[in-house]
Amino acid sequence: MSATTVTPLRRAALAPLPVAALGLLSAFPPFAADMYLPGLPAIARDLRTTPAGVQLTITALLLGMAAGLFVTGALSDRYGRRATLVPCLALCAASGAACALAPDLGTLIGARFVQGITGAACLVIARAVVSDAAEGREAARVFGLMMTVLGVAPVVAPLVGGIVAATAGWRAVFWALAALTLLMLAAALVAVPETPPGRRRPVREPGASVRGLLLDRPFLAYALAFALAFGALTAYLAASPFVLRTLFGLSTEAFSLVLAVYALALALVATANAHLVYRHTPHRLLEAGLTVLLAASAILCGLALTGALTLVACLLSLLAAAASLGLVLGNACALALGRAPRAAGTAAVFLAAAQFTAGAITAPLAGIGGDRAATAMALVMTVCALVALFVVATMRTTLDVTRRERLDTGRIGIGSCDQPR
Repeated sequence: MSATTVTPLRRAALAPLPVAALGLLSAFPPFAADMYLPGLPAIARDLRTTPAGVQLTITALLLGMAAGLFVTGALSDRYGRRATLVPCLALCAASGAACALAPDLGTLIGARFVQGITGAACLVIARAVVSDAAEGREAARVFGLMMTVLGVAPVVAPLVGGIVAATAGWRAVFWALAALTLLMLAAALVAVPETPPGRRRPVREPGASVRGLLLDRPFLAYALAFALAFGALTAYLAASPFVLRTLFGLSTEAFSLVLAVYALALALVATANAHLVYRHTPHRLLEAGLTVLLAASAILCGLALTGALTLVACLLSLLAAAASLGLVLGNACALALGRAPRAAGTAAVFLAAAQFTAGAITAPLAGIGGDRAATAMALVMTVCALVALFVVATMRTTLDVTRRERLDTGRIGIGSCDQPR
C-alpha cells in the first residue's frame, strides 16, 4: 500500500446515552397524538363543544406536524441539528402548557397546531442525527431501536393518558406532555450530538435535494418499503379493536393485554435486529422481515376470506406480523437515509411524510369491511407487504447488494460486517 493511500473514515458506534435520547425524541409524535384520546369526551364537555369540534384538535396537530416536517428538516440541514431542535422543543413545551390552560376550543386548536409544527422536529432531526453520526450496520442498529419506540408508543400512550385523565383530568394530560417535552429538551442539551464541523457535508439547495431523492430509485424503493410497512402497522392498529373486540368478543382488559404482547414482540425482535445487523446485511434482514409479514398477512387473509378464521389463528397471525416489523422498519429507514448523505434532513422529511401518508390511507381502508373487518384489514396488510417485498427484491437485483457491500460501503448505507469498536 502506497503512502498516499487514504483509508476511509469509520464512524464509531453511537454511545448509549445519545441513542436513548434519540429514542425518547421518537416517542413524541405518538404520545402527542394518542395520549389525550381518552380525554376527548371530557374536553368536549368542559369547552362546551361537539365531538366533531374537539376532533379538530387532532386535525390541527397533524396539519402542524405535516408543515413542521418540511420546515424543521430544511432548517436542520442548513443551520444544524441541535440549533434547530432546541428552540423547537422549547416552543413545543410552551404550546403544551397553552393547551393545558386553554379557555376555549379555538385556543386549544391553535396551541395544538403550534405543538405539531415544533414537535415534528423530534422525529425528523432524530433520524437525521443518526444518519450524520452512523452508517451501515450501526445506523441500522440504532434505527431499529428507534423503531421499537415508534411501534410501542402508540400502544402505551393512550393507556398512560387514560390513567392520567381519570385521576387528574384532561388538562393534566397536556401538562404531562409539556413535562415530557422538557425532558426531551434536557436530553437534547445533554446527549444529542451536533454534526462535527469536519463531518458536515455541503448543503444542497432544497430543490436540488428533492430532485436528487426523486431520481434515486433505491432511495424510493426503501422509502416505499418503510411507508408500506408502517401502513400495515396502522391498518392493524386501526382495525384490531373491531376485529378482536367486536368480532371475537375480547374484553377491554384482554384486548389491552394483546396489544401489550404485540408491542413487546416488536420490541424484542427490533432489539435482536440490533445484533443481527453485524452478522447479516440490513437488506437481507429487511427482506426476511417482509417475507414473514407477507406470509402472516396472507394466511390471515386466506382464513378470513374462506370464513375459517378463528380467534387463535387471528392472534397468532397478528403476532407474527407485529414481530416481523422489528426487522423491517429500522433496516428500511437506515437503507433509505444511507442514500442521502448530503441531505439527511430532507430525506428524513420525505420518509416521515411517506410514513404518515401511508398510515392515513390504510387506516380507513382497513375499516371499510364492517362485519368483515378482518378481511379488509388482512387484505390491506397483504397488499402492503407484497408490494414492499417486490420493490425491495428488485432493488437487491439492481444494486447487486452482495458485491457492493464489499466494494462501496458508503453509498448505499451497508457497512462492514465488523462491529464498530
